[in-house]
Amino acid sequence: MTAVTAADDSALRRRLGTGDAVVIGLGSMVGAGIFAALGPAAAAAGAGLLLGLAIAAVVAYCNATSSARLAARHPQSGGTYVYGRERLGPFWGYLAGWSFVVGKTASCAAMALTVGYYVWPGAAHAVAVAAVVVLTVVNYTGVQKSALLTRVIVAFVLAVLAAVVVAVLGGAGGAERAPGVDVTVGGVLQAAGLLFFAFAGYARIATLGEEVRDPARTIPRAIPIALGIALVVYAAVAAAVLAGVGPAALASASAPLAEAVRDAGAPWLEPVVRVGAAVAALGSLLALILGVSRTTLAMARDRHFPHALAAVHPTFGGPHRAEIAVGAVVAVLAAVVDLRGAIGFSSFAVLVYYAIANAAALTLGHRIIPILGLAGCIVLAFALPLPSVAAGVAVVVLGAAVYGVRRMSVRRAI
Repeated sequence: MTAVTAADDSALRRRLGTGDAVVIGLGSMVGAGIFAALGPAAAAAGAGLLLGLAIAAVVAYCNATSSARLAARHPQSGGTYVYGRERLGPFWGYLAGWSFVVGKTASCAAMALTVGYYVWPGAAHAVAVAAVVVLTVVNYTGVQKSALLTRVIVAFVLAVLAAVVVAVLGGAGGAERAPGVDVTVGGVLQAAGLLFFAFAGYARIATLGEEVRDPARTIPRAIPIALGIALVVYAAVAAAVLAGVGPAALASASAPLAEAVRDAGAPWLEPVVRVGAAVAALGSLLALILGVSRTTLAMARDRHFPHALAAVHPTFGGPHRAEIAVGAVVAVLAAVVDLRGAIGFSSFAVLVYYAIANAAALTLGHRIIPILGLAGCIVLAFALPLPSVAAGVAVVVLGAAVYGVRRMSVRRAI
């Protein structure tokens, strides 16, 4: 009887359909790249920004395809942590889970800070912490409410971005501007690595493997739909703003979309854009906390994290202890970290995560896409700014060392 109760206490409820899964993925993608990563990417690639976006999309497509195939075989919470463990061995699963948790925790902090800088620049860190606390409570009360709120946020943000594109393309902008940085291969690849930060949201769909209905069918359908919608939105907005303000202004602007609508002769739209940016970041943060808590749950079940974090709330049906722990860590980071540094570090760690996903997908056959995805992840990870690469390598090595120490302790105990 005890064993059955324990299993029931750690089982999640299947309540999400394809539409809900697509919206949760979009909620963590739409907004992140446009409002947070577009400026740093333009600083790296200049007029080659759109080429960088295309490269990031190709790598993301390969990763999405590999993830979808793996999710169909292993429909459990945890994403590549589970795939790596089952297909490559415990160490690679652990390393994927470690990279995901640390990388996406940094993403959560970046999204929270984006909210702060758009809502109240003078108190950005305090606003960021408040946003984390509120959304942790939302996630705590159940994934269905999270999916519903994310649906509303995505609809509003898409409407704001559509208004920006129409205003910029139909406005008075487009005058001759400074060309910005020279376009180089390294700069384009670095921009692709930074923009990958914006595409990684489809991982939230895979981490919901125990909460979607008919996961073997739902997850492979939801991932490419969410990725395709995000790519169309990113390409439309990036092309319009690049034409409207030029690469140099885009690279230096703290709020590039707001500057673009002002330049287009629509200053009345600027407050709407600022609200849209804050709402988009909140949507991303909501879905990110959801996904990180699920991977934390999976790793806690295997005792890589404290086993107490594997508990599932008997009423709300979510991993409530994992959600509280993730929210607490993100709140601390949001109080102290730098926005652009968080984006670079997150991109490195998440690219490591997807490199392992592609390696795991190689064991399923259909080798061309996993090989392309694996190579793309490695190239983009090491094309990122040097501080991001150094911090990322250090944290991944630390995770591997923790695993090794733990394994040695277990063997000695036996």
